[in-house]
Amino acid sequence: MREIQFREALNEAMSEEMRRDENVFLIGEEVAEYNGAYKVSQGMLEEFGANRVIDTPISELAFTGIGIGAAMNGLRPIVEFMTFNFSLVAIDQIINGAAKVLSMSGGQYHAPIVFRGPTGNAGQLGQQHSQNFDSWYANTPGLKVVVPSNPKDAKGLLKSSVRDEDPVIFMESELMYSDKGEVPEEDELLIPIGKADLVREGSDVTIVSFGKMMKIALETADELQKDNYSAEVIDLRTIRPIDYEAVVNSVKKTNRLVIVEEAWPLGNISTELTYHIQRHAFDYLDAPIRRINNWDTSLHYAPTLIEAILPNTQKTLQACKDVLYVE
Repeated sequence: MREIQFREALNEAMSEEMRRDENVFLIGEEVAEYNGAYKVSQGMLEEFGANRVIDTPISELAFTGIGIGAAMNGLRPIVEFMTFNFSLVAIDQIINGAAKVLSMSGGQYHAPIVFRGPTGNAGQLGQQHSQNFDSWYANTPGLKVVVPSNPKDAKGLLKSSVRDEDPVIFMESELMYSDKGEVPEEDELLIPIGKADLVREGSDVTIVSFGKMMKIALETADELQKDNYSAEVIDLRTIRPIDYEAVVNSVKKTNRLVIVEEAWPLGNISTELTYHIQRHAFDYLDAPIRRINNWDTSLHYAPTLIEAILPNTQKTLQACKDVLYVE
Protein backbone atom coordinates (compact mmCIF):
# COMPACT_ATOMS: atom_id res chain seq x y z
CA MET A 1 0.00 0.00 0.00
CA ARG A 2 1.11 3.57 -0.63
CA GLU A 3 -0.51 6.95 -0.16
CA ILE A 4 -1.28 8.87 -3.36
CA GLN A 5 -3.54 11.71 -4.44
CA PHE A 6 -6.94 11.23 -6.03
CA ARG A 7 -5.63 12.70 -9.31
CA GLU A 8 -2.68 10.31 -9.26
CA ALA A 9 -5.01 7.34 -8.80
CA LEU A 10 -6.98 8.39 -11.88
CA ASN A 11 -3.76 8.88 -13.82
CA GLU A 12 -2.54 5.42 -12.85
CA ALA A 13 -5.85 3.84 -13.85
CA MET A 14 -5.85 5.42 -17.30
CA SER A 15 -2.16 4.77 -17.91
CA GLU A 16 -2.36 1.13 -16.87
CA GLU A 17 -5.37 0.54 -19.10
CA MET A 18 -3.68 2.28 -22.03
CA ARG A 19 -0.60 0.07 -21.58
CA ARG A 20 -2.81 -3.01 -21.39
CA ASP A 21 -5.02 -2.21 -24.38
CA GLU A 22 -3.87 -0.18 -27.39
CA ASN A 23 -7.50 0.63 -28.20
CA VAL A 24 -7.83 2.88 -25.12
CA PHE A 25 -7.21 6.58 -25.68
CA LEU A 26 -7.88 9.89 -23.90
CA ILE A 27 -9.55 12.86 -25.57
CA GLY A 28 -10.64 16.24 -24.25
CA GLU A 29 -9.74 19.87 -23.70
CA GLU A 30 -6.17 20.46 -22.46
CA VAL A 31 -5.59 16.78 -21.63
CA ALA A 32 -2.31 16.62 -23.59
CA GLU A 33 0.01 19.64 -23.79
CA TYR A 34 -1.29 21.15 -20.54
CA ASN A 35 -1.34 17.77 -18.71
CA GLY A 36 -5.02 18.19 -17.94
CA ALA A 37 -6.92 21.10 -16.43
CA TYR A 38 -6.47 19.45 -13.00
CA LYS A 39 -3.21 17.63 -13.89
CA VAL A 40 -4.98 14.28 -13.97
CA SER A 41 -3.28 13.34 -17.26
CA GLN A 42 0.19 14.51 -16.15
CA GLY A 43 2.88 12.83 -18.27
CA MET A 44 0.51 10.80 -20.41
CA LEU A 45 1.23 12.68 -23.64
CA GLU A 46 4.92 12.00 -23.22
CA GLU A 47 4.33 8.27 -22.71
CA PHE A 48 1.55 7.56 -25.19
CA GLY A 49 1.94 10.24 -27.84
CA ALA A 50 -0.44 12.62 -29.57
CA ASN A 51 -2.40 9.84 -31.29
CA ARG A 52 -3.67 8.50 -27.96
CA VAL A 53 -3.74 11.60 -25.74
CA ILE A 54 -5.61 14.10 -27.85
CA ASP A 55 -6.24 17.80 -27.26
CA THR A 56 -9.51 19.02 -28.73
CA PRO A 57 -11.06 22.35 -29.62
CA ILE A 58 -13.54 23.82 -27.12
CA SER A 59 -16.42 21.83 -28.61
CA GLU A 60 -17.89 19.18 -26.31
CA LEU A 61 -20.54 18.29 -28.88
CA ALA A 62 -17.86 17.46 -31.44
CA PHE A 63 -15.36 15.46 -29.40
CA THR A 64 -18.13 13.57 -27.58
CA GLY A 65 -19.53 12.49 -30.94
CA ILE A 66 -16.07 11.50 -32.15
CA GLY A 67 -15.60 9.40 -29.01
CA ILE A 68 -18.93 7.61 -29.41
CA GLY A 69 -18.21 6.85 -33.06
CA ALA A 70 -14.79 5.51 -32.14
CA ALA A 71 -16.32 3.29 -29.45
CA MET A 72 -18.83 1.87 -31.91
CA ASN A 73 -15.92 0.92 -34.18
CA GLY A 74 -13.88 -1.03 -31.66
CA LEU A 75 -11.91 1.58 -29.70
CA ARG A 76 -12.28 2.41 -26.01
CA PRO A 77 -12.25 6.19 -25.56
CA ILE A 78 -11.97 8.08 -22.29
CA VAL A 79 -13.64 11.45 -22.84
CA GLU A 80 -12.73 14.11 -20.29
CA PHE A 81 -15.05 17.03 -19.60
CA MET A 82 -13.39 19.95 -17.86
CA THR A 83 -16.59 19.93 -15.79
CA PHE A 84 -19.80 18.00 -16.24
CA ASN A 85 -21.55 21.35 -16.48
CA PHE A 86 -20.04 21.49 -19.97
CA SER A 87 -21.42 18.06 -20.84
CA LEU A 88 -24.81 19.74 -21.31
CA VAL A 89 -23.51 20.95 -24.66
CA ALA A 90 -23.13 17.28 -25.64
CA ILE A 91 -26.00 15.73 -23.69
CA ASP A 92 -27.87 14.71 -26.84
CA GLN A 93 -24.83 12.73 -27.97
CA ILE A 94 -24.61 10.99 -24.59
CA ILE A 95 -28.30 10.24 -23.97
CA ASN A 96 -29.64 9.78 -27.50
CA GLY A 97 -26.38 8.39 -28.83
CA ALA A 98 -24.15 6.43 -26.46
CA ALA A 99 -26.90 5.25 -24.10
CA LYS A 100 -29.12 3.94 -26.91
CA VAL A 101 -26.61 2.47 -29.37
CA LEU A 102 -26.89 -1.10 -28.06
CA SER A 103 -30.69 -1.08 -28.02
CA MET A 104 -31.28 0.72 -31.31
CA SER A 105 -28.78 -1.46 -33.17
CA GLY A 106 -30.39 -4.65 -31.91
CA GLY A 107 -27.21 -5.57 -30.08
CA GLN A 108 -24.95 -5.12 -33.11
CA TYR A 109 -23.04 -2.16 -31.66
CA HIS A 110 -21.66 -1.45 -28.22
CA ALA A 111 -20.32 1.88 -27.01
CA PRO A 112 -17.55 1.02 -24.51
CA ILE A 113 -16.75 4.62 -23.59
CA VAL A 114 -16.01 6.49 -20.35
CA PHE A 115 -17.10 10.10 -19.86
CA ARG A 116 -15.22 11.50 -16.88
CA GLY A 117 -14.66 14.82 -15.12
CA PRO A 118 -15.68 16.82 -12.04
CA THR A 119 -19.25 17.26 -10.85
CA GLY A 120 -20.87 19.45 -8.20
CA ASN A 121 -19.64 22.54 -6.42
CA ALA A 122 -16.00 23.51 -6.11
CA GLY A 123 -16.34 26.73 -4.19
CA GLN A 124 -17.13 30.11 -5.65
CA LEU A 125 -17.55 29.16 -9.31
CA GLY A 126 -21.04 30.54 -9.82
CA GLN A 127 -24.34 28.90 -10.67
CA GLN A 128 -23.46 27.60 -14.13
CA HIS A 129 -20.36 25.72 -12.95
CA SER A 130 -21.59 24.26 -9.65
CA GLN A 131 -24.32 21.79 -10.56
CA ASN A 132 -24.78 18.09 -9.85
CA PHE A 133 -25.85 15.96 -12.77
CA ASP A 134 -25.27 12.60 -11.08
CA SER A 135 -28.97 11.77 -10.80
CA TRP A 136 -29.71 13.22 -14.26
CA TYR A 137 -27.45 10.68 -15.92
CA ALA A 138 -28.42 7.91 -13.49
CA ASN A 139 -31.99 8.35 -14.73
CA THR A 140 -30.95 7.26 -18.24
CA PRO A 141 -31.24 3.59 -19.23
CA GLY A 142 -28.12 2.40 -21.02
CA LEU A 143 -25.67 4.38 -18.88
CA LYS A 144 -23.74 3.36 -15.80
CA VAL A 145 -22.86 6.10 -13.32
CA VAL A 146 -19.89 5.92 -10.94
CA VAL A 147 -19.05 8.49 -8.23
CA PRO A 148 -15.97 7.46 -6.20
CA SER A 149 -15.07 9.02 -2.85
CA ASN A 150 -11.39 8.11 -2.38
CA PRO A 151 -8.24 7.34 -4.40
CA LYS A 152 -8.49 3.54 -4.09
CA ASP A 153 -12.06 3.43 -5.37
CA ALA A 154 -11.25 6.00 -8.04
CA LYS A 155 -8.51 3.81 -9.46
CA GLY A 156 -10.30 0.47 -9.18
CA LEU A 157 -13.62 1.75 -10.50
CA LEU A 158 -12.06 3.70 -13.39
CA LYS A 159 -10.19 0.61 -14.55
CA SER A 160 -13.43 -1.39 -14.40
CA SER A 161 -15.24 1.39 -16.27
CA VAL A 162 -12.69 1.39 -19.10
CA ARG A 163 -13.15 -2.36 -19.51
CA ASP A 164 -16.95 -2.23 -19.35
CA GLU A 165 -18.91 -2.80 -22.55
CA ASP A 166 -21.43 -0.07 -21.72
CA PRO A 167 -21.00 3.71 -21.61
CA VAL A 168 -19.97 4.86 -18.13
CA ILE A 169 -20.39 8.31 -16.60
CA PHE A 170 -17.49 8.67 -14.16
CA MET A 171 -17.93 11.66 -11.86
CA GLU A 172 -15.20 13.18 -9.73
CA SER A 173 -14.81 16.40 -7.72
CA GLU A 174 -12.44 19.32 -8.12
CA LEU A 175 -12.31 19.51 -4.33
CA MET A 176 -11.00 15.94 -4.08
CA TYR A 177 -8.18 15.86 -6.63
CA SER A 178 -5.57 16.63 -3.95
CA ASP A 179 -7.06 14.24 -1.37
CA LYS A 180 -4.71 11.44 -0.38
CA GLY A 181 -5.51 7.84 0.39
CA GLU A 182 -4.03 4.35 0.57
CA VAL A 183 -3.96 2.48 -2.76
CA PRO A 184 -2.64 -1.08 -3.24
CA GLU A 185 0.46 -1.50 -5.38
CA GLU A 186 -1.06 -3.73 -8.03
CA ASP A 187 -1.91 -3.30 -11.72
CA GLU A 188 -5.09 -5.36 -11.46
CA LEU A 189 -6.94 -3.30 -8.88
CA LEU A 190 -10.48 -3.78 -10.17
CA ILE A 191 -13.53 -2.78 -8.13
CA PRO A 192 -16.86 -4.06 -9.49
CA ILE A 193 -19.39 -1.52 -10.72
CA GLY A 194 -22.64 -1.73 -8.75
CA LYS A 195 -21.21 -2.87 -5.41
CA ALA A 196 -21.47 -0.53 -2.41
CA ASP A 197 -18.79 -0.36 0.27
CA LEU A 198 -19.62 -0.87 3.95
CA VAL A 199 -17.13 1.69 5.20
CA ARG A 200 -18.01 1.49 8.88
CA GLU A 201 -20.16 -0.97 10.80
CA GLY A 202 -22.65 0.30 13.35
CA SER A 203 -25.88 -0.53 15.12
CA ASP A 204 -27.93 2.62 15.78
CA VAL A 205 -28.37 4.44 12.45
CA THR A 206 -27.35 3.94 8.82
CA ILE A 207 -25.79 6.86 6.96
CA VAL A 208 -25.62 6.47 3.16
CA SER A 209 -23.75 8.73 0.77
CA PHE A 210 -21.32 8.80 -2.17
CA GLY A 211 -18.65 11.02 -3.71
CA LYS A 212 -17.27 13.88 -1.68
CA MET A 213 -20.31 13.83 0.64
CA MET A 214 -18.76 10.72 2.19
CA LYS A 215 -16.55 13.09 4.16
CA ILE A 216 -19.66 14.50 5.81
CA ALA A 217 -21.05 11.00 6.44
CA LEU A 218 -17.86 9.91 8.20
CA GLU A 219 -17.50 13.15 10.17
CA THR A 220 -21.09 12.72 11.36
CA ALA A 221 -20.37 9.16 12.46
CA ASP A 222 -17.39 10.42 14.45
CA GLU A 223 -19.55 13.05 16.16
CA LEU A 224 -22.21 10.48 17.02
CA GLN A 225 -19.55 8.21 18.49
CA LYS A 226 -18.70 10.94 21.01
CA ASP A 227 -22.23 10.51 22.39
CA ASN A 228 -21.95 6.70 22.30
CA TYR A 229 -24.13 6.24 19.22
CA SER A 230 -22.92 3.80 16.60
CA ALA A 231 -23.45 4.77 12.95
CA GLU A 232 -23.13 2.36 10.06
CA VAL A 233 -21.76 4.17 7.00
CA ILE A 234 -22.28 2.98 3.42
CA ASP A 235 -20.57 4.41 0.34
CA LEU A 236 -22.74 3.63 -2.69
CA ARG A 237 -19.80 4.23 -5.08
CA THR A 238 -22.12 3.51 -8.03
CA ILE A 239 -25.52 5.16 -8.48
CA ARG A 240 -26.49 3.25 -11.60
CA PRO A 241 -26.75 0.45 -10.81
CA ILE A 242 -27.46 1.04 -7.10
CA ASP A 243 -26.60 -1.65 -4.57
CA TYR A 244 -30.03 -1.64 -2.94
CA GLU A 245 -29.34 -4.87 -1.07
CA ALA A 246 -26.50 -3.32 0.93
CA VAL A 247 -28.73 -0.49 2.14
CA VAL A 248 -31.73 -2.72 2.89
CA ASN A 249 -29.59 -5.13 4.91
CA SER A 250 -28.09 -2.26 6.90
CA VAL A 251 -31.48 -0.69 7.67
CA LYS A 252 -32.77 -4.06 8.85
CA LYS A 253 -29.95 -3.98 11.40
CA THR A 254 -30.01 -0.31 12.51
CA ASN A 255 -33.70 0.49 11.88
CA ARG A 256 -32.89 4.08 10.91
CA LEU A 257 -31.64 5.75 7.73
CA VAL A 258 -30.13 9.14 6.87
CA ILE A 259 -29.00 9.87 3.30
CA VAL A 260 -26.56 12.65 2.41
CA GLU A 261 -26.40 13.79 -1.20
CA GLU A 262 -25.21 16.96 -2.89
CA ALA A 263 -28.21 17.35 -5.19
CA TRP A 264 -31.41 19.29 -5.59
CA PRO A 265 -34.23 17.71 -3.58
CA LEU A 266 -36.56 16.70 -6.43
CA GLY A 267 -36.02 13.33 -8.07
CA ASN A 268 -32.54 12.50 -6.83
CA ILE A 269 -30.77 9.35 -5.61
CA SER A 270 -31.81 9.88 -1.99
CA THR A 271 -35.44 10.11 -3.10
CA GLU A 272 -35.07 6.80 -4.93
CA LEU A 273 -33.43 5.14 -1.92
CA THR A 274 -36.17 6.47 0.37
CA TYR A 275 -38.84 4.87 -1.80
CA HIS A 276 -36.95 1.59 -2.06
CA ILE A 277 -36.41 1.27 1.69
CA GLN A 278 -40.03 2.04 2.56
CA ARG A 279 -41.03 -0.55 -0.05
CA HIS A 280 -38.66 -3.31 1.04
CA ALA A 281 -37.79 -2.58 4.69
CA PHE A 282 -40.76 -0.60 6.00
CA ASP A 283 -41.44 -2.94 8.91
CA TYR A 284 -37.86 -2.51 10.13
CA LEU A 285 -37.97 1.30 10.36
CA ASP A 286 -38.21 2.86 13.81
CA ALA A 287 -38.20 6.43 12.49
CA PRO A 288 -38.94 8.27 9.24
CA ILE A 289 -36.08 8.33 6.74
CA ARG A 290 -34.23 11.63 6.60
CA ARG A 291 -32.27 13.02 3.68
CA ILE A 292 -29.86 15.95 3.55
CA ASN A 293 -29.77 17.68 0.14
CA ASN A 294 -28.98 21.08 -1.33
CA TRP A 295 -31.58 23.76 -1.03
CA ASP A 296 -33.88 23.91 -4.03
CA THR A 297 -31.94 26.72 -5.69
CA SER A 298 -28.88 27.20 -7.85
CA LEU A 299 -25.62 27.56 -5.97
CA HIS A 300 -24.84 31.24 -5.54
CA TYR A 301 -21.42 32.87 -5.52
CA ALA A 302 -21.46 34.29 -1.98
CA PRO A 303 -19.65 31.97 0.48
CA THR A 304 -22.34 32.51 3.11
CA LEU A 305 -25.00 31.27 0.68
CA ILE A 306 -22.85 28.33 -0.38
CA GLU A 307 -22.55 27.29 3.25
CA ALA A 308 -26.29 27.62 3.77
CA ILE A 309 -27.31 25.75 0.60
CA LEU A 310 -25.04 22.69 0.71
CA PRO A 311 -25.22 19.65 3.00
CA ASN A 312 -22.86 19.75 5.95
CA THR A 313 -21.96 17.80 9.07
CA GLN A 314 -24.13 19.89 11.37
CA LYS A 315 -27.27 19.29 9.28
CA THR A 316 -26.52 15.59 8.97
CA LEU A 317 -25.80 15.21 12.68
CA GLN A 318 -29.10 16.86 13.54
CA ALA A 319 -30.95 14.52 11.15
CA CYS A 320 -29.33 11.52 12.83
CA LYS A 321 -30.32 12.80 16.24
CA ASP A 322 -33.86 13.35 15.00
CA VAL A 323 -34.24 9.73 13.88
CA LEU A 324 -32.60 8.57 17.13
CA TYR A 325 -35.05 10.79 19.07
CA VAL A 326 -32.29 12.46 21.06
CA GLU A 327 -31.47 16.12 21.66
